[in-house]
Amino acid sequence: MNRPLHADPSVIDSRQAAWRLLVALGLVVLGNSSMYVVSVVLPTVQTEFGIDRASASLPYTFMMVCLGIGGIWTGRMADRHGLMKVLWVGALAVAGGFLWAAQSGSIWTFGLAHGLLGLLGGASTFAPLLADTSQWWNRRRGIAVAICASGNYIAGALWPPLVQHGIETIGWRPTYTIMGLVCGLGMLALSGLMRQRPPLALPQPVAAAGAAPAADRSRPFGLSPSSAQWLLCVAGVGCCVAMSMPQVHIVAYCTDLGYGAARGAEMLSLMLASGIVSRLVSGFICDRIGGIRTLLLGSALQGVALLLFLPFDGMVPLYVVSALFGLFQGGIVPSYAIIIREHFALQEVGARVGAVIMATLIGMALGGWLSGWIFDMTGSYDAAFINGIAWNLLNLAIAGWLYRRMRASAAQRTQAGK
Repeated sequence: MNRPLHADPSVIDSRQAAWRLLVALGLVVLGNSSMYVVSVVLPTVQTEFGIDRASASLPYTFMMVCLGIGGIWTGRMADRHGLMKVLWVGALAVAGGFLWAAQSGSIWTFGLAHGLLGLLGGASTFAPLLADTSQWWNRRRGIAVAICASGNYIAGALWPPLVQHGIETIGWRPTYTIMGLVCGLGMLALSGLMRQRPPLALPQPVAAAGAAPAADRSRPFGLSPSSAQWLLCVAGVGCCVAMSMPQVHIVAYCTDLGYGAARGAEMLSLMLASGIVSRLVSGFICDRIGGIRTLLLGSALQGVALLLFLPFDGMVPLYVVSALFGLFQGGIVPSYAIIIREHFALQEVGARVGAVIMATLIGMALGGWLSGWIFDMTGSYDAAFINGIAWNLLNLAIAGWLYRRMRASAAQRTQAGK
């Protein structure tokens, strides 16, 4: 059997790890394109199919649910068969999903195509790549995972304006066809560079300054592993219901305000470009203060940004608030992977990262649909923003409670060691 061997632990933090990280970044940019393209095409699809805003949001919701479910499955398959084969399947799904969506005659077939894009396409290039990256880095694990995760936002900054231009010049169906060919073939080419399997063993991690010393991995935050996992999953749903409101509906929001879909696509691109900066900065911060503090900081700042959408709806203020929103929330999702790496048993990291990422994606799916439904009920996005703020407060409360438990557990260990 010509099964690729695991890399030697000596390559951790090496130039080889850096090249692999660069390839992983490219795969995330290509594989996660559909997450943001569907937001741009939402107003056009709504008009063509003659449906309401909530129904037009369903393909995004279905795609995000499938993306979460697929993250667990593709993560397990990567552990068993290697990342390269999973990426081959993902490349075919990305190409097939875009091409299928381009030929769809109803919102239901359009939604099913996006389900394929999420279940096998985007899923193969998010949770498995985050888990893989964490195994190739030790001293700079936080910034490495943040760089990998930033590919998601690079996709959000890169594809929306290109797709909007395509919609205006050749139509959304030919644009989707081109997206399928470019992203699918690009993923297929890069996947061959991911044949090497990650090291089986990691050296002892270097403790981040300010992080809790010698965490008891059998009792994360002084809780049973299942209880801590569930709390992180609920927190993931909360933060991402809030996060999805501007990301999914900013184009439609700008259209309703009379600024046009093109301005909304520019704001979405700006928001996600700012998210790239946020993720990189948060990675540096995370290496110094630990994952739970990074989550707490990001959650608080995201709540502030959501509040700013309520009083400011002018075009220039919306550009500014969109940029601030991207800067404030970009480090939240990667922090969950670091929290699990810091506090849970090492042999369970891959599966637990997949579960929490699934929860965040369910939050994005729920928030995308819920915001559209609230708009249909009220005729305004103000109530949808308030709904997002409420969910963000839930995330902030859980993060704050876990932080206090972490400090209490650290104090108990310190006393026991004296």
